[in-house]
Formats: sequence, C-alpha cells, structure tokens
Amino acid sequence: MLCVASYSACTPVNKNIDTNMFLLVGSYSDGTTPGISVYNFDIQTGDYVYVSDIKQIENPSYLVVSQDELMVYSVNETQEGGVSSFNFNKNEGVLSFVNSQPAYGASPCYINMDKNKNFIVTANYSGGNISVFPLDTDGSIKPLSMNIDMIIPDSPNSRMHTAVFSPDESRLLITDLGKDNIYTFIINQNATESFLELPPESVTKLDQGSGPRHLAFHPNGKFLYCINELSGTVTFFNYNEGELLATQTIVSDTTQSSRRKGSADIHLTSDGRFLYSSNRIKNDGIAIFSVNSENGMLTSVGYQSTGIHPRNFLITPNDKFLLCANLNSNNIQIFEIDPDTGLLNNTGKEIILDKPVCMKWAEK
Repeated sequence: MLCVASYSACTPVNKNIDTNMFLLVGSYSDGTTPGISVYNFDIQTGDYVYVSDIKQIENPSYLVVSQDELMVYSVNETQEGGVSSFNFNKNEGVLSFVNSQPAYGASPCYINMDKNKNFIVTANYSGGNISVFPLDTDGSIKPLSMNIDMIIPDSPNSRMHTAVFSPDESRLLITDLGKDNIYTFIINQNATESFLELPPESVTKLDQGSGPRHLAFHPNGKFLYCINELSGTVTFFNYNEGELLATQTIVSDTTQSSRRKGSADIHLTSDGRFLYSSNRIKNDGIAIFSVNSENGMLTSVGYQSTGIHPRNFLITPNDKFLLCANLNSNNIQIFEIDPDTGLLNNTGKEIILDKPVCMKWAEK
C-alpha cells in the first residue's frame, strides 16, 4: 500500500486482526472543509491511503463508532452545540449524513454510546452539562431525553470533558475539569428515556486545580487512569464496582512554565503494559509510562516530542503504532512502538489534514 498525503471503551483487542483498517478522523471545520476524513490504514506497515471525507457538518471534533461499525456519531463543537449521525458504508469507506439534534449544552467535546446502541451521551464543556439522546432503530438520533446540569449557584464552574463507560457498562464516569470532580452515574440497563440514575452515585474529588480531562481503563477493568489537564499529571485509581480509590499521582507534563499546563489525552496499549499521555502548550509531546501488571502503578520511561498541540492520539489494535493528531501542525504523525520498552520511534510518515482532533478505528 502506498503512503500518500491528502487534505481532507476498553476491551483487549485481537492482535490477529486484518492488517487493513479504516481510520476515521474528526476535525475542526466550518462545514466547507473536510469535517470527518476516512483513510485505509495498514496496521503492520504504517502506510495509509485517503478514501473519502464529508464536509457539511461544523466542528465534528469528537467521534464514536457503533459496535457494529455501521454508524458514526459526532459532536458539533459549537456555542450552540449539537450531535450528528452518519451511516458508514464499509464497502466503499464512505459516510453519509443521517440527522442532527441540538445538544442543549454549549461546546460538546466528547461523545460516547452504549454497546446496545440505545443511547448516546455528550459531555458539554462550556454548557457544564451532560446530554443523553435515545437512538432510533435505524441508528438516527432521537430528541434529547435527559439534560443533567451540574452547574449550581454557589459553584458555577463545571466543565464537562469526558463520558466513559465502566468495562461492564453498569456505570458512566464523567470528568468535570472545572470543579476537579469525577462523577459516577449508575446506568439504567433497561431504560427507554432515563438512561442515568440521578443524582450521581458518587463524586470523586481530585486535588484543587487538577483539571481532570480524559479517562482510560486498563484492560483488566480494575485500574483507571485520569489525565489532569491543568496540573499536568496522571492520577491512578483502583476501581471496584463504581468506587474509585486514588493510589498514585505522577507527572506527565514536566514543563516548568508559569503558564498553565495543557495535558490532553491518555491511552494504554491493548495488553496493558504501557500508558501514554499527551501534553500541549509548551514542550509538546507524549509522556511514556510502564504499568505494573500486579498493582497498576506507573513508572516514567520516556518522553517523545511531537508536532504542535497533540490534542488526541490513537494506538493501533496490534500495539505496533501510535498515531498522534497535532491540531496546530495540521498533521497526524505515525510513531512505531518499541514492544520491549514502550518508547516511540518517529517513522517520518504523516497524514496531512486541517485541524485533526479525534481518531477512531473501524474494521474493513
């Protein structure tokens, strides 16, 4: 496969998967430039080829792919806020727009869905709320069924940033960057409208000024890791049926800057041996940690410089490559993962496209 440039939840993964996969990339777009781009990606060689894109949706900055991979959903990260659905023709690698709904929350920045394809949930950053939408049998998005507003008069600074299901999908964990909280909601498994039980089952408080942003479960389902945007740290929790026990906090962003830190994303390899976290604003790059398989504790093993503003990154299902989306460099860098050390080697291959924000895999 030729390498050509183009403008345009945690379960252990089968490493014998077909080497060719679809790579879907959500971007910041005004609706006239590619919003979601599709590539064929060879997870054995790191080569890729552009397939298609779709343009008419504004700022589809975060994506989720349905369990059967026939539907793709995006936020519309605008002040008004919205969510959109797309059919995904896997024979041709082409997306087609289905419908949109208002999010009733400003700047939705994260979207997720349950494996049963009944609901989608958005975390609305500026709105400080969580939006829940039922899905119709054809995959289209029904009108909002729950609007969970976490802004209260004496504490108005909620900034929702992620919505992650527990491995057994009995709970949904939401990070509130503004209040330094993680909310744990119980899921109503047989719900038709009220997907989440209110109020939250628990509220986990992090250190003031941490800014919890994204979460990643270890494949064993017992370890949970949180990247803290404002403090530039990773917090490790032992997780047990909704209970979070903070066990370790380790530095991700080592920049000694008077400006706020800007840690962004966090992921583990599918075998759970290595954890990576990205950092922006200064000393842009990815911190690399080894994971103790017995107790989940992290040890720093290295740091890889990247392009400008590494907002999101993605690991291939066979743990061979790490793809880093650099928002302000307008590219996706392709790094090879050393299977023994977890360190990254820049292959020199890159995908050139405007303002990449989120990447997801789909099997071909």
